Amino acid sequence: MFGPGARSVDQLLRQADLAMYRAKAEGRNTLRFFDPAMQAAAERQAELENDLHDAIAGHCFELYCQPQLGVDGRLAGAEVLLRWRHATRGLVSPDEFIAVAESSGLIMPLGAMVLSESCRALARWATDPLLREVTLAVNVSAQQLRDPGFVEQILAILVATGAPPQQLFLELTESVFAHDLDDACAKMNALRAHGVCFSLDDFGTGYSSLAYLKHFPLTELKIDRSFVKDLPNGAHAGAIVDAILALARTLELDVVAEGIETGEQRDFLVARGCRLLQGYLLGKPRPIAEFESGYRTSLL
Repeated sequence: MFGPGARSVDQLLRQADLAMYRAKAEGRNTLRFFDPAMQAAAERQAELENDLHDAIAGHCFELYCQPQLGVDGRLAGAEVLLRWRHATRGLVSPDEFIAVAESSGLIMPLGAMVLSESCRALARWATDPLLREVTLAVNVSAQQLRDPGFVEQILAILVATGAPPQQLFLELTESVFAHDLDDACAKMNALRAHGVCFSLDDFGTGYSSLAYLKHFPLTELKIDRSFVKDLPNGAHAGAIVDAILALARTLELDVVAEGIETGEQRDFLVARGCRLLQGYLLGKPRPIAEFESGYRTSLL
């Protein structure tokens, strides 16, 4: 069954292929008819993938930093956020290109670039009395962690840049534990032995198993913004946050609450013992050079 728009067998097969992949993406064991919007989406993705290739080669990405503050209001750490300076679309957020980078395999060179630039920043900060204690969290994808050479790559970057490994926090999501747990654990332990720290992002929103909290060498948990946004009046959100904080205390893990946008949210978290805070209320992401200069000035 096909409409009047197809002009060749090849075109029909491409349309059927797109419909098949849409059916797979929407749960399998179902059917989908070809829609011209599918073709447009596929063409947009292909165009974006080509642009990503060129952007990586042309160093068109910028690192931003969002501060993480202690309860005393002092800078304790920062999270690296990636922005793409596109020639025609302007500044593109990760929400628009990370999925394409992962599906195309481009997340590997992109992730290596982010890690290298982040470690260069840590090396600069190590010589600055105002910034040398600040940690830097860098997001790492499941694909990067599964790479056989991941540990060697991280260690090589640390040696090449001179960054202090104890200030580097590799941020993982729960999805990394949905595959080879033993392999992930071995790599994390190998890096932890050299001082690198690990943070578990979006805790409680993905592949939730408390077993890995006991077996994996984590340093901190991050309370997802989906829980923080309903504080302080959301009863379920408050209970979940209380449970995460109690669990972290038992396991001797630090906790970062992200997505804080109101004073009420901050006060709720501080009152319950959350020691590290992140969100627009406390500081928006800024280009890394602006972040460095701004906090040097504010800490004087």
